[in-house]
Amino acid sequence: MTCKELASFILEYLENELDGTTRATFDQHLSICPNCVRYLAHYRATIALEQNAFREPSTALPAVIPESWVRALLAACR
Repeated sequence: MTCKELASFILEYLENELDGTTRATFDQHLSICPNCVRYLAHYRATIALEQNAFREPSTALPAVIPESWVRALLAACR
């Protein structure tokens, strides 16, 4: 699996929708690719921010969004 392929399966991976073989290949790639491990961590963080953004109106968003999160989100949109 390439990094680009990993990115195309990331949502299905997080939602446990991959078949066993594809998930094992995904996990194997993560075991050797620190860039994809970081990408996955940023993807999870982005999901958490999105889910919490409107949960409590009094909760303030971070004053500064880390540049790495912005890059990860833009990369996911491509």
